[in-house]
Amino acid sequence: MINRVIKYLFLPIIWVSITLQAHSQRLENGPVPKGWHLKDPETDQVQGISAEKAYQTLLKNQPSRTVIVAIIDSGIDIDHEDLDSVIWTNDGEIPDNGIDDDNNGYIDDVHGWNFIGGNEGNVNQDTDEFTRAYVKLKKQFEGVDEKKISKKDKAAYAEYIKSKEKFEKLVVKNKEQYELYSNLYNNISQSVDTLKALLMVDTLTQELVQGFESSEPNLLFAKGFVLNIYRNIGSENSMEDFLSELKEAADHFKEVVNYGYNENFDPRHIVGDNYNDPYEKGYGNNDVKGPDPMHGTHVAGIIAANRKNDIGIKGIADNVKIMSVRAVPNGDERDKDVANAILYAVDNGAQIINMSFGKSISPRKEAVDKAVKYAMQKGVLLVHAAGNESENIDVEKNYPTRYYADGSEAKNWIEVGASSWGADKDLVGSFSNYGKKSVDLFAPGVEIYSTLPNNQYKDLDGTSMASPVTAGVAAVIMSYFPEFTALEVKEIIRQSTRKFDNLKINAPGGKGEVEFSQLSSTGGLINLYEAVKLAQELKNRNLVK
Repeated sequence: MINRVIKYLFLPIIWVSITLQAHSQRLENGPVPKGWHLKDPETDQVQGISAEKAYQTLLKNQPSRTVIVAIIDSGIDIDHEDLDSVIWTNDGEIPDNGIDDDNNGYIDDVHGWNFIGGNEGNVNQDTDEFTRAYVKLKKQFEGVDEKKISKKDKAAYAEYIKSKEKFEKLVVKNKEQYELYSNLYNNISQSVDTLKALLMVDTLTQELVQGFESSEPNLLFAKGFVLNIYRNIGSENSMEDFLSELKEAADHFKEVVNYGYNENFDPRHIVGDNYNDPYEKGYGNNDVKGPDPMHGTHVAGIIAANRKNDIGIKGIADNVKIMSVRAVPNGDERDKDVANAILYAVDNGAQIINMSFGKSISPRKEAVDKAVKYAMQKGVLLVHAAGNESENIDVEKNYPTRYYADGSEAKNWIEVGASSWGADKDLVGSFSNYGKKSVDLFAPGVEIYSTLPNNQYKDLDGTSMASPVTAGVAAVIMSYFPEFTALEVKEIIRQSTRKFDNLKINAPGGKGEVEFSQLSSTGGLINLYEAVKLAQELKNRNLVK
């Protein structure tokens, strides 16, 4: 499932208490500046990656080569004003002629490929991987007399009983969450709209609501209701933004109920492949945008938004081409598609692959492992988001993973947790997964401003944002220092991370305090300036030799 942050609300008897990290982690002198992740800790007092500093000093007037970065995601708006100039084009393919001109097995793959589409259109929503596993077991064991279960099937039957109980609980829980968020959104929207109409304004403020007078009990209730929300989110924050967050949460749980944990939903017929063959290739279509490219577009902007057009935002890398490989629906991605997406990216020239998605079950892990090994053989760097469950992934399952089934490790893999802008107890995103063994480093992932479809821009949170920050840094190193291999670039990035000696931070998930250094194998925060500086030192050292 694409890594997203859902902000939780708690409803006491008559008022709403809101916990929103993106609103609570504020600088003392006001809101975090847009594009903070590009800024410098010393100059700008935010824990950014010092990208602008690197370009203005170490990289100034230096030559670079173009690097291809593949983004395996939900799709990318390749026509976006800040991305259209950096989209990869397959020079061996003649657009829209219905012929596989370059003989790579994919017809008209001009800007990438879509592994969750077919002749009938595109998959948008899909189920959770746990749902698919449960449905498979249910087909095998539902209605079967336990006494007639063979010895070899007893373990699978026990798993079915366990899965059935868990699935039913998840269905109930998510329905309750949907009803909660939906009712909250409707009730608050109604109160806000009523006050707007009576005050004859388009936008509410806490001061306007405070000054509203009425003797009507229902209007006084609406006033008190809205004022309590302002007291929790802060008067400096927008009620419209809060309602947008609330609607996003309601929509999320609606999708989960209708699709994620719906055992009767299966959109795979749209693709038209032989799903039982995990090594099948050539299926899909060339629609690299898809029906909902929000997530992938945001990721692409972080890496590569045009730095020279004076509109929108600046990406991290200034000489890259973005290859869109669509394999992630609104729901859990399928191992077959992930494996094929990696293979496609490698075979078509990608030097870096960003993977901002993950799940807790991987039924066809062997196919993904084979693709990861192929990428390593071809010298391609894989960058993966650690996930947003506030969990220690040294313990909890999180796929895809750098660890193969036999316990060995893919050396071309970087696992990334999400950080915020202040070097204090809130340095790490409260949602971020972590792991002293499994996570390499942390990168900016809270309130990251980037591109959205239809020439829009927005802040989003998640390790989904931290991963492309890291991929962007890797792309810069590869671009300006072509003599280094993918494994060497990885080590440059790891060795140049910024450390925070003995800094104790709020552990993700509200689990007390922990030293930041214990949350990843490097114990550090990525920094482009320091990475470039180290790359230059290593290059000069090799030249001397």
